[in-house]
Amino acid sequence: GDMSRKQNLVDYGFRLPSALDNRPLRFDEFERLMPQTVFVSATPADYEQVHQGQVVEQVVRPTGLVDPVVEVRPASTQVDDVLGEIKLRVAKNERVLITTLTKRLAEDLTEYLAENGIRVRYLHSDIDTVERVEIIRDLRLGEFDVLVGINLLREGIDIPEVSLVAILDADKEGFLRSTRSLIQTIGRAARHLNGTAILYADRETDSMRAAIGETERRRAKQIGFNTEHGISPKGVVKRIKDIIDGVYTEDQESGAHALAQDRARYESMSERDLGREIKRLEKEMIEFAKNLEFEQAAAARDELFRLRQKAFGADQHGAS
Repeated sequence: GDMSRKQNLVDYGFRLPSALDNRPLRFDEFERLMPQTVFVSATPADYEQVHQGQVVEQVVRPTGLVDPVVEVRPASTQVDDVLGEIKLRVAKNERVLITTLTKRLAEDLTEYLAENGIRVRYLHSDIDTVERVEIIRDLRLGEFDVLVGINLLREGIDIPEVSLVAILDADKEGFLRSTRSLIQTIGRAARHLNGTAILYADRETDSMRAAIGETERRRAKQIGFNTEHGISPKGVVKRIKDIIDGVYTEDQESGAHALAQDRARYESMSERDLGREIKRLEKEMIEFAKNLEFEQAAAARDELFRLRQKAFGADQHGAS
């Protein structure tokens, strides 16, 4: 790596020994320099638990929503059972997430559900980010009802319409069925009033026991808080954004609106006024370029080309 390359350069006299100090800190060196630190996580790992001093929990939700009900069912009949559960959810216009352990099982399950009239999609690691967002958006819109995936369902998916999370082969110990992973997966159903998580397993592993225990603890705490304060749980209402949402800022949107207004104004201008507007845009473009505001300069240039086309019929690369 970088260390061995620098060591060779120092050993053969091409660099001073001080070059070895010009490197990123190792984690143990970083730890020695760390000031007071706040760890923030819904599922703290071993490192946080070992190094924690004071723990402050923020488990209670102001919406009153409780963690999902967790059920354990036999893995031997998991495919037929989950099909029945899906049909119950579809009848109520609710969505379902299913997480499997292998790509083969995900593909076979998707094919099986489709053959049984279920509107289903398969989310896998080969799908790029934009398409992934589109798939999640389509699920929320009701274009399909069931999303099957492997690890991609564990984190970062916030879909209030999901009322059921089905975890197949939950008793197969490993990273995807560890305590933290199970808690995070179960939590995908925590935004729905009727949230339920079904773990299909033929035996109860330590990870399952810990995940179910933590979910029940959080659920009991929220129910107690709701009872004490007279809170009725309310579902999460979240706007379904278009795929392009968030790409443009409010300033850019207002700028686009102003540009449209300018174009409408150009339509009513006389030839003399158009000539004046062209000179103003030329001056503005040069000023933007001088101030190194190249995006604004390019926008002014493009508008200048359009205005010249309208006034003189010149192509967009015509001379002024």
